[in-house]
Amino acid sequence: MLGYRLFLVTLAALSLALGTQSANAQASRTWVSGASGVGDDANPCSRSAPCKTFAGAISKTAPGGEISVLDPGGFGAVTITKSITIDGGGGQVASELVSGTNGIVINAGANDVITLRNIRINGLRGTPSGGLNGLRFLAGAALHIENCTIFGFTQNGVDVNVNTASPVKVTLSDSTLTNNNNGLSARNAGAGNVFLALNRMNISQNTSAGVRMDGSGAGPVLSAVADSMLANNSIGLQALGGPALAATIQITRSSVVHSTTNGAAVSGANGFIFVSNTLMSGNATALSATAGGTLLTYKNNSIDGNFAPGAFTGSLIPE
Repeated sequence: MLGYRLFLVTLAALSLALGTQSANAQASRTWVSGASGVGDDANPCSRSAPCKTFAGAISKTAPGGEISVLDPGGFGAVTITKSITIDGGGGQVASELVSGTNGIVINAGANDVITLRNIRINGLRGTPSGGLNGLRFLAGAALHIENCTIFGFTQNGVDVNVNTASPVKVTLSDSTLTNNNNGLSARNAGAGNVFLALNRMNISQNTSAGVRMDGSGAGPVLSAVADSMLANNSIGLQALGGPALAATIQITRSSVVHSTTNGAAVSGANGFIFVSNTLMSGNATALSATAGGTLLTYKNNSIDGNFAPGAFTGSLIPE
């Protein structure tokens, strides 16, 4: 009889342990819902019982998994510390309203890859407590931003601000960065290379620079911009040379128009901008190179209709 009771106690303990493990298990796909009375962060974040916020879902999502949006809503700021995809494609508008802080902060592991897709991040600029950075990338191996709109931030729409000796890769495609201080700013305090690729972007009405490569850290920041529109920024493209080996922007098949200061501005001996197949028009000054900065043309651009043209520092022969 005693042995039988002991068996029952052991079985009950095992069942409780298994139940706890199941409750704490992370899913490869979780869901959030903005519908009233549906999303709740106390839920398991399944499709039938979704969470309410990205922050609520992320702890229940396995590394490498995905948070998907069921319907329109505001899903709140979130800090990402692992490989993950957040996809707002299921809802008509998957958004964040950010007041006085950063929208999405990525502080992940050295091998982690993060993808953000179909999301709007609104910094409420012009209100008493506008957001700081729409997306702040502090650590991780790679970041992919696809079909996102990031606007209204008092510092940067996208702030790549890493400190690493390892290479970092950042890609942005089919996205809009507008009405921020800088649209995109990149800097590495460490010695590694940061590679940035921008394709089919709308970068407009940013009060400082549309795209800004900052070489004041130790590591090179190397960017390529293709098939994009940069309009109505104070400075369309800005490369700031410094201690880093290079702060570089290469732009092709794009338009840089109506900049209130400079279309392309480079300064410092380690600052470089290379321009090919690009229109620069309606800028206060199209081209500016100071303090030893390098601003080169492939001699196939249209630099016309600017209030002052400025000048390239040299040319390259297309292959």
